[in-house]
Amino acid sequence: MEALIKPCSKRYFRFVLDRLATNCYKKPMKIEKLRQLVSQGESETLEFKKSTGQRTEAAKTLCAMLNGQGGQVLFGVTDKGEVVGQKVEAKTLEDLAQEFRRIDPQVKPSIEKVDIGQGLSVIAVEVSPGGGPYTYDGRAFMRVGPTTQLMIRRQYEQRLTEQMHATSRWELLPVPKGITIADLDSEEIQITLENAVRIGRMDRPRRTDTRSILTGLKLIEDGQIISAALVLYGKSAKVENHFPQFAMHMARFRGVRKTPDFADNRQHWGHAFELLRRAESFLMDHVPIAGKVVPGRFQRIDQPWYPPRATREALANALCHRDYSTHGGAVSLAMFDDRLEITNPNGLHFGFTPESLTQPHDTQPWNPRIADVFYRAGIIEKWGMGTINILDWCRENGNPPPKWEIREPGTVAIVFWPAEIKGEKPELQPESRPESQPELIQDKVLHLLESGPLSKSELASRLGQKQISGQLKKVLLALAAEKRIEFTIPDKPNSRLQKYRLVSKEQQDR
Repeated sequence: MEALIKPCSKRYFRFVLDRLATNCYKKPMKIEKLRQLVSQGESETLEFKKSTGQRTEAAKTLCAMLNGQGGQVLFGVTDKGEVVGQKVEAKTLEDLAQEFRRIDPQVKPSIEKVDIGQGLSVIAVEVSPGGGPYTYDGRAFMRVGPTTQLMIRRQYEQRLTEQMHATSRWELLPVPKGITIADLDSEEIQITLENAVRIGRMDRPRRTDTRSILTGLKLIEDGQIISAALVLYGKSAKVENHFPQFAMHMARFRGVRKTPDFADNRQHWGHAFELLRRAESFLMDHVPIAGKVVPGRFQRIDQPWYPPRATREALANALCHRDYSTHGGAVSLAMFDDRLEITNPNGLHFGFTPESLTQPHDTQPWNPRIADVFYRAGIIEKWGMGTINILDWCRENGNPPPKWEIREPGTVAIVFWPAEIKGEKPELQPESRPESQPELIQDKVLHLLESGPLSKSELASRLGQKQISGQLKKVLLALAAEKRIEFTIPDKPNSRLQKYRLVSKEQQDR
């Protein structure tokens, strides 16, 4: 073992000498700059050591800085900020080199010797953030302000998972043996294509069979269906047996706490598009709406307690970013008398915090393939803009800013508070409206179609009708005549795949 260590040590020592000999900084640090740096005091990115005799603790600090924002360790400065320096000999640098080799993965820090006179120098060692996780002697460290602490196991494991995320994440795994394209919702796949082409987020492919569409959406790799396709389109009992975590829990509690006293409690299993529609239907049944007729306008203006676009974006984000690798857990939606909570069984990764979500930011979706399909289908907007849009839509609707919270390790929630509604008192039990009134059916149909195209039978089901009523048929005909809705397959009005979708305001104005 010693024979192996010595050559490595010499190579590393030669590296240290080379860094010093070639002056790795473009502008060598002068004594004035050193004193200015020291005057800032110790911090998360700066630590003082009186001499290289404290190199073990210094190496732990460098390890912590690699796991954080990077930083510098200055040898020859006391913890009180006195620049005392030390004699720097070949043995001094060799000892440092040996100590730095105990950091894994191996790093090559920037090293500079700053002469302060009388044969004394300060050694400045700097590292950049490495992503990590990095360990020293098999243990990971982190900076908390000006102190170095052991990293807790959960954080270390999360760092490892994030490090492997690009190539080894769950959504890229091939599906279990026995699951085929027949276990996917082919109709939903066709709808995704139609929506993506219609809004310009995908060119119409030459071939539109299910396998070709999945390949174009990067849900088939090397001839194998990947797990992301099951999240998005899985529908069979085989899929459910393998993946019970494709679920959503929804509840309307009486009061302001979670108690067994439910006004409504629903649990659904299904693919992501279906779960999103189920959640929106639940909200439509329970979110109070204030409505009024404005003079000079024929349509009633509704102001819901919670803006549908904001809650839809939050639900879609939860479905995109959740951790599907374990069989436990589900996205949950809980409505109370004073708030609405959407909880995602996955924590924040890649350095994101609840505070950073309220600012413009780049984002790294935990499931990029799933998020990409949701984007192409028009479910979510450009990556990184979702949380900003949620804040904007809440402000437009008169809601206080929502709040993102870390509830427990691996769980993040967004909390909405009701809008400050002026004028007419909102209806507190929208589910009790008389559905025989055409204008109410019309409102519900338009609201349902905001989440995507639906067939007559799907609309009837979401309206609570056991079969397609004559009233629903009349409403659909009227909305089509007013050019507020249209067929998804206009050339084949009697197609079994036929659905209705909303007509954009731009199209209505033409």
